[in-house]
Formats: sequence, structure tokens, C-alpha cells
Amino acid sequence: MSEENVGKKVLVTGASGGIGAAIALAAAKEGYYVVAHYNHGKEKAEAVLEQIKAAGGSGELIQFNLSDRADCEAKLNAWTEANGALWGIVQNAGICRDAAFPGMTAESWDAVIHTNLDGFYNVIQPLVMPMCRQKKGRIITIASVSGVMGNRGQVNYSASKAGIIGATKALAVELAKRKITVNCIAPGVIETEMIKDAPLDMILPTIPMQRAGKPEEIASAAVFLLSEGASYITRQVINVNGGII
Repeated sequence: MSEENVGKKVLVTGASGGIGAAIALAAAKEGYYVVAHYNHGKEKAEAVLEQIKAAGGSGELIQFNLSDRADCEAKLNAWTEANGALWGIVQNAGICRDAAFPGMTAESWDAVIHTNLDGFYNVIQPLVMPMCRQKKGRIITIASVSGVMGNRGQVNYSASKAGIIGATKALAVELAKRKITVNCIAPGVIETEMIKDAPLDMILPTIPMQRAGKPEEIASAAVFLLSEGASYITRQVINVNGGII
């Protein structure tokens, strides 16, 4: 645990499982106070918080719906008023609704765009001004290799993640003078629930490292970008994908 991180509060969205849980645990291990977000997965989020505390870390839970702008604004504003500005935001939560584009429903398109891309605005925008006033902080978004290179069956998901990459780069320019870094991590194929039905026998041969990544490998990159040591890194997309691109 790093003493310089004690007292620094970090919000991790989608902390109830997979990559988000790994990031929340890794951040707590480094001494950050973790505000672990969930929407529907309360029991999983509680389990993550129990793990954090069992390991000597500290944190709390927060619930809101990323696609509901009013819900995000109300709860995040209330949290900030009570606790002050965050040191870090890890905008990780997202969904996928894969389908070939000709057969993709409007509902599948809207659900992914509203959660993944609108979620960038809904979560980060209410939290930016307090960070600007303190003139320091870290913002990390989690995109995907699909947003970098596109992927068949994921036109909606690729569009949302590519939008996150563009928004991240633009926000980095706006906030650089405030000493707030804004970076993106683009995972490849990672061992989470999201790939449980994927044809891995066809996918793995296309990955130079011939394996799926682990959530902890994404968490390691996130924890580094949260650190003081990453203070001169901003506007970057860090690809963690086993060498796909």
C-alpha cells in the first residue's frame, strides 16, 4: 500500500464484476479509497467491498443507472457535496448486445449507445468541475479493441467504444492545464462474463499471445494511470490486448 494514495478517493463504475472488480481491488490495495459503483449487481458489489476491507482497504458502494442522466447527476452531485472532489474516475461500466447489423434491433443499438457512450457524459460531466477546482486528478475510460479496429457483430458496441476514445482524447486537451490526466485503456479479449459465449477456438489463434487476458492485467494498467508516476501521460489509448494491433 502506498502512503501517498491514502485519502485519495477513486470512483470505479461497474465494480460489481469482471474488469471493474479487479480495478477496484487493485486500487484499494494501493491505498485508494474506492467508491465502488453498481447498478443491478448489488450482491456482487458487496462481495467486492468485503474483499477490499478484508485486505485492509477502505471504500463504499454507490448505485446509479449509467443510462439515466438525472439519476447519475443527482447521486453524484450529492456524493460530491458530502465528500468533496474525487482524485480519480475509472469509467468502466458498459454492456454489449451483439448481432449482425442487418438484424440489429433499434433497442439493441440504443441500449449500448445510451449505456456506454452516454454514460461517459452522465458520469464524468457532473464530477469534472470539482476536480478542476482542486487542479489535480485522473480520469480513465475503458474502451475496447472493438472501438479501435471494429469487430463484426458489434457495430453498436464498436461505435460506442470508438466514441469513448474520441471523447477521452478531446477531454484530455481541455483538462491538461488543470493537471488532470485523461486516458483510455482498450482491452482485447479478457476472461470475463462478456466472452463466455464467444467462439474462443476461433478467436485465440488471431491473438499473437494465443490467450485471453486476465482482468488483473487491465487493473494493473489502470492503477498505474491513477498514480503520481503517470502525471505526464494524457490523451493516450493504452491497448492491452495480447498484440492484436
